[in-house]
Amino acid sequence: MFELMAPLMFVGLVAFLLLGYPVAFALAANGLLFGVIGMQMGYLGFEQLQALPERVFGIMSNATLLAIPFFTFMGLILERSGMAEDLLDAIGQLFGALRGGLAYAVVLVGALLAATTGVVAASVIAMGLISLPIMLRHGYDTRVATGVIAASGTLAQIIPPSLVLIILADQLRVSVGDMYRGALTPSLMLAGSYMLFIFLLTLFRPASVPAMPVAARGPGGLVLVGRALRVMLPPLILIFLVLGTIFMGIATPTEGGAMGAVGALVLALARKRLDLGLLRQAMDSTARLTSFVIFILIGSTVFTLVFRLLEGDVWVENLLAGLPGGVIGFLIAVSVLVFLLAFFLDFFEIAFIVVPLLVPVAEKLGIDLIWFGVLLGINMQTSFMHPPFGFALFYLRGVAPRSVRTTDIYWGAVPFLGIQLIMVALVLMFPELVGHRPETVDGGMIEIQIDQGGIDYLMPPE
Repeated sequence: MFELMAPLMFVGLVAFLLLGYPVAFALAANGLLFGVIGMQMGYLGFEQLQALPERVFGIMSNATLLAIPFFTFMGLILERSGMAEDLLDAIGQLFGALRGGLAYAVVLVGALLAATTGVVAASVIAMGLISLPIMLRHGYDTRVATGVIAASGTLAQIIPPSLVLIILADQLRVSVGDMYRGALTPSLMLAGSYMLFIFLLTLFRPASVPAMPVAARGPGGLVLVGRALRVMLPPLILIFLVLGTIFMGIATPTEGGAMGAVGALVLALARKRLDLGLLRQAMDSTARLTSFVIFILIGSTVFTLVFRLLEGDVWVENLLAGLPGGVIGFLIAVSVLVFLLAFFLDFFEIAFIVVPLLVPVAEKLGIDLIWFGVLLGINMQTSFMHPPFGFALFYLRGVAPRSVRTTDIYWGAVPFLGIQLIMVALVLMFPELVGHRPETVDGGMIEIQIDQGGIDYLMPPE
């Protein structure tokens, strides 16, 4: 009977979620329920659950998680102070003469907002309110316009300082700075892939991405370039202040987030858009999101503790480690699993429920956890784009004009969802994109164990 406890516990969690209970309380209730059952059946002792208060205290004292409220607050201040509107206007005018120029501008602004805000909802809503009416007015295909906006908004999920990368780093027990560095190249490639898709549309479906009419382009030449630089320079300085100091090792992610929050306040004050109302809204939203994350993390800790006491980690390990194909087979299976779960769960739920179960298996197989985390992060990005449950699609539907049909938003997301999956495949096939060098390659390296102070050496074949 003991060997059935872990599978039954997992099934119980699924049942709680399907009944519509909040994730945090479903996790905690399921863990406590099976903890009591385990004690009643003699599988667990009460003393084993005494580790729970210490774990909860460890969550509350985790300095890495402080980066979440800092980056959230920074993003909300920047979004509500009008930075997104200014960027879209300036860059849209700069690229307006090109066919597909407005779509290029949306991708660039989405990448800049991602690197300064890290909040998907803020990016999608801001660009949906500002750019979607302009794109439709100038003759853009509805599906192309909505797809570009939704996909560009989700770049905040993977471009540092992404909240998802912070949470994944915490769950994987790796450095947030290393996770940021690993995700940088794939995230920029993803933004570039979106622009490549737009370029292909200009070649094969030019009517769907027209250039702006001359009357709508405003001033040209150096005046326009100077205007664009004046708008882009402050967020670029802020990006360097936050990410540059983290990458160079000058500041921790928490310290970088604190500097970013102060920088956002300074920018809003310089634009004369900082008032008590904006501060109150930003602080309220930050407190809500942070509390949401912490409660889910506490619930997942309760679940994980009991699950492991019931040897659930052994059950999952036996389930996944025996897959054909070794490391690659495991990674493909996990990628498919996360992609399917993203239809029904958001990235927080996947990160707190599924990832802790996968980490022991990944460690046993010798998988680099930074590579594994970036792969999961890009894959979890699809949770925002999945029709019909993608949150980015919900955000966009909420701000889109009534003339835009929901089915158009769904179909517009499909090509960009395909691009995201291609990027998952590229990161899987080329670990070097995240700075990882596979230690074992067929015919490439021979592992020899040498007992010298407990250090293992990898030696090339003769």
